Amino acid sequence: MKRREFLRSTAAFGVVAALPNLSFAQTPSSPEPNQNPPANLSNPLHPPAHGEILVAFVVSDGTVMIDLAGPWEVFSNVMIQSRGSSMGDQMPFHLYTVAETMQPVRVGGVKVQPDYTFSNAPMPKVLVIPAQGGSSKAMLDWIRAATKTTDVTMSVCTGATILAKTGLLSGKPATTHHDDYRGFAMQFPDVQLKRGLRYVEEGNLASSGGLSSGIDLALHVVDRYFGREVALATADQLEYQGQGWLNPNSNAAYLQAKVSTDEHPLCQVCSMDVDRANAPKSVYKGKTYYFCSPDHKATFDAAPEKWV
Repeated sequence: MKRREFLRSTAAFGVVAALPNLSFAQTPSSPEPNQNPPANLSNPLHPPAHGEILVAFVVSDGTVMIDLAGPWEVFSNVMIQSRGSSMGDQMPFHLYTVAETMQPVRVGGVKVQPDYTFSNAPMPKVLVIPAQGGSSKAMLDWIRAATKTTDVTMSVCTGATILAKTGLLSGKPATTHHDDYRGFAMQFPDVQLKRGLRYVEEGNLASSGGLSSGIDLALHVVDRYFGREVALATADQLEYQGQGWLNPNSNAAYLQAKVSTDEHPLCQVCSMDVDRANAPKSVYKGKTYYFCSPDHKATFDAAPEKWV
């Protein structure tokens, strides 16, 4: 069998994301000999000898494109020639989207048709929670139920907020986008926020940092299931040169909190850079604070003592 080729491009992702059975025609090449050697993982996962590993992506309006597409492309590009003769054996991950209804949801600038609703979706072995706009009771209930039998339930970026809302992270370590460290820690004081980590794991729960960190966590999950050689071949197929999946400490650049100054103010809620001339602002105890959005100004105004 020759190396598979993409049947869909990233540009067409929004059109074909709802077609999880699309496959590729080629197989991965061997990793380069100068790549990192296989590691003895302390937390290996055990795939079935045959058949597919179900991977569900929870979506709603406002889902961040790379949070969905990054892990999607990782899992959909895994191929193992020696695993069996059927495509389900050689391409071990079966991907699908799950939403509250079958209505299309907006992902970035495109609309994606969900494959299932929370009422009829198969229970996955890997559950991916991208950053998104919604977190309904039905979504939280389904995540709790599915996580009882998942090998991995993983959040990407501020998808950690949704996972934390389920209560599953209570008392456990987690991470999120570096701009959300402060807000996350205040909203979920019972979660052990880990700053400066690319991803964090605890049992069958995992969370990654922002955006592209989801690619690294997905590659790490592949590594746990099928070993370093398969994960390296998958990264090679993606032409992904990032090394974060090999070292969760590689987000150390975000370990130190940014400092807001009069010359370069930051949003008092999320620490994003703001334009002092145009940003919403509030005065508290004689000091002016700036915000990236009216929503964050309202959050501050509701309890300024928490944010100062």
